[in-house]
Order: sequence, then structure tokens, then C-alpha cells
Amino acid sequence: MKSLADQLREKMAKPEVKPAGGQEAALVKKPRDKEGTTNDPPILRALAEYENGDHKTMVHFRFDKQTVDFLNQFKIVTGIDATKFVAFSVKHFIKEHPELKTIIKKFIQNSSL
Repeated sequence: MKSLADQLREKMAKPEVKPAGGQEAALVKKPRDKEGTTNDPPILRALAEYENGDHKTMVHFRFDKQTVDFLNQFKIVTGIDATKFVAFSVKHFIKEHPELKTIIKKFIQNSSL
């Protein structure tokens, strides 16, 4: 069950894009394969399905201009905001590189002695 604030955030995260000239935007449907799913790359589907609504801790990061431009363009194209993109990316990076956890564990063990 989602709170009203969560529902509003989701609604605001998916902006309506209207073409210039005052014409109404036609709904564009993505091509679907035989199972009825879109032909998006698996990483894009995983990112879209990633749920970060229960994440409550905030961290402030700095990015270069090119990365910020990319994140803004990515949101326009996919409707996926930068917060969700970064949360998913960091979690994916940590999962793909378990040696990072090993480094932290070794440091903690050495510090306790």
C-alpha cells in the first residue's frame, strides 16, 4: 500500500511531453514481442522494475556536467529519475564487485585488533 506522497512522487516522475507547436502528442507504443513484453534491453527493464520507494537514507553526491546532462536526458526518454538510476547503479555495482565487501570486512577486522 503506497502513501499519497509516494503516489504523487510517481506521478510527478513521469512528465507529460508535448511536442512544440501546440499539437497533442500521440501515444507511442513500444513494439512488443510474442510474450507481450517490450523489446527494451534487459538492463533498462531491470532499472524500470527496481523499487526504491522504501529507501529513506539520503546521500549527497557531486557529478560532472556530462553525467548530469545524461541523467536529465535519460529521465526525459525513460521517465526514470536520477535518484532511482543512481540507487540501482550503486547496488548493481556492489553486487558485481563483491571484492569491495571483502576489503571493508578486512579493514574492520584489522581495526578491531
